[in-house]
Amino acid sequence: MSALFSEYFKFIALVFKNKDTAIVNGFIGLGTIISQTAYNILAFNCPCAPKENYLYGMAAIGVPALTLFVIGVILNQNTWDIVSECSNRKCQKLSGTAAFALLGSIVGRAAVAPITWSVISLLRGQAYVCAFSEFIDPSSVDNFPPTKDAAKIMALFPCKDLPAPLLNYSGEVERRLKYESQLLGWLMVGVVSLSVFLLLCIKHCCSSLGYQQEAYWSHYRSNEKALFQRTAEVHAKLNAANNVKTFFGFVEMENQEKELLEKCQGARSVIPSLDWNRITGVYMYREINEAPMYSRLNKWAYYTNDNSNQHMSETDLA
Repeated sequence: MSALFSEYFKFIALVFKNKDTAIVNGFIGLGTIISQTAYNILAFNCPCAPKENYLYGMAAIGVPALTLFVIGVILNQNTWDIVSECSNRKCQKLSGTAAFALLGSIVGRAAVAPITWSVISLLRGQAYVCAFSEFIDPSSVDNFPPTKDAAKIMALFPCKDLPAPLLNYSGEVERRLKYESQLLGWLMVGVVSLSVFLLLCIKHCCSSLGYQQEAYWSHYRSNEKALFQRTAEVHAKLNAANNVKTFFGFVEMENQEKELLEKCQGARSVIPSLDWNRITGVYMYREINEAPMYSRLNKWAYYTNDNSNQHMSETDLA
């Protein structure tokens, strides 16, 4: 059981240990706050009708949050790692613990924006007041005049065209609903903060890696990703230039591009799909002969450069 927890929190560590993640999450949260504030100022318009108020208010909180969550899942590289894993290896090498950990990391990153949207919506209270004003019992408001259609009358309170006799009660109704809304918002902040704290504590307790090695792993993955992307861009340009030159007999490039491509003439011209598949997909930290393998590319390079006659099979590199 401890081994399963250790494997799980190794993967969860990827979400928390990277400083870039905190910066990205900060920008996501800030952008969400600005968007939510702009929406409330420029676009929010309560319909002031029973049933419609509830649907509109809940949609103003829930639909943007759901949209932001889906966008977060789509933009997360781990989403496509698990898709590649299932496509290339039919998920045969993906254990239940690893799959759960990976899905947890995807959901954790994608939840930043929708949680921020929901919390800000509740703290402002505008959408909540619109959604739940029709459910207030008029008899619970001091000295409220008798009315036949209570839901219809109470649904008018979030709006500016409230009848004159009811203006004196609008402050009390709005305060009551905003109290409930802000209470829910702060409870959500507390629950989320406590959950993140507990996950961090459990991750550090269950991780088999020391703090320094975790930091090194974070630096390695960050540098490998940056170098791989830059090198892939240059390699793609070199490959394209060679093909264009083959077709036209020459290729037009700027001097800086020519100098760069001249340095790369010894590069592999063709990279087999099998190699691409071997470095793509889900990866859990492991060691081979006490040598730490920090990524699929690290593992591929280890077998490729190993002077011993180890057999480099697809199973070895899975």
